[in-house]
Formats: sequence, C-alpha cells, structure tokens
Amino acid sequence: MQPIIDYYLSPSSPWTYLGSGPLTKIAQAAGAKVNVYAVGYHKIFPASGGLPLPKRAPQRIAYRMMELKRWAAYLNSPIIFEPKNFPSTAPISSQVITAARLNGDDALMLSNAILAALWEDDRNIDDPAVVAQVCDACGLDGRALTAQAETDLVNAQMEADTEQALAAGVFGAPSYVIDGEIFWGQDRVDFVARKLAVTL
Repeated sequence: MQPIIDYYLSPSSPWTYLGSGPLTKIAQAAGAKVNVYAVGYHKIFPASGGLPLPKRAPQRIAYRMMELKRWAAYLNSPIIFEPKNFPSTAPISSQVITAARLNGDDALMLSNAILAALWEDDRNIDDPAVVAQVCDACGLDGRALTAQAETDLVNAQMEADTEQALAAGVFGAPSYVIDGEIFWGQDRVDFVARKLAVTL
C-alpha cells in the first residue's frame, strides 16, 4: 500500500524551506504520495498557543536565527537569512499551491519552487505576477493558476484544510503527518524517513 504524507506548510516559513528538499527525497525513495496543504497559520497559532515571529521574546528571536544558521550550514543550503520580502503577508502563494493540488498538478514541486523563490532569490511571493512566473517555470499555467487561486472554491478549500490541520493536532510549520502521527519541523525528517523505512 502506498504511504501517504499529509504535509502542512507555510510558504513563508524558513523551516519549511529547509525541510522541503529532504522531505521530497524521502517521499521519492518511499514511493509516498504527498498531500500538500498550505494552511492558515494565522488561525492555527492562536488556537495552539503559538506566536508569530514579531511577537516572540527577544531571546527566542535570537535563538531562531542561530538555529537557522546551524541548519543552513548542516544542509549546505543557500538560504538568505533575512530576505527583504519576509514576512509574507498575502495569501496568494498558499492559494496557488492549493489550486494546483485541486487540479492534480504537482503541488509539492510548486511549493518547493515558491519557497526557493523567497528564501534563495528573495523574490516577493506576495506579488501575483511573481507567483505566476514561478508557476510558469514549473511548467504550469501561471496566469490561470493565479486567477483560480482567488476564487471562492480555493478559499473555502484552504479554510477546510486549516480545520483539518487543527483536527490533526498541527501547530507549526512544517508538519508531516503519517498514519495520524505528527512530525513537526525540518529537524524531524529523519524520523519521517524511519517511519517510512527509508535510508537517507
């Protein structure tokens, strides 16, 4: 039976970016299906006791940067630590990922490309034109996807996906859920691999 990974992400999360490559490799090695859910963490954080970055204590903000640098070095990642286009405030990138999933497109590939656009190239993923260009580069129809992204159908699906995340116990990004078991954070992909009996 094909393994299924429910992947809950934020396209503006550096941790989601850092975990995106390893997760993709694990899924490919395991032959797993990845259901990509770009959910509303603006709703999940308050429901789970989390705080957005600007509202965290200074020592937590400082430690976050230290950890980002550690993980970037460990993964040999080209991440930009403080992109000028962070934080993202518009939902268009999440909407496009949701639309791609609904269409049966490769939402994992697209989400990885959007993450890289922000965290490697410092592109403005709040700009529909930029998001459309990323879609086009993935072989998708960027104009059609960005138009579809803002429809009531896609917005309703995102709300449903967010409720699904809350019901599953998700509280942070990235979260990988396999058979009801949550793995939170890019630092848990090794456990995802073990769960799926994959050797990294």
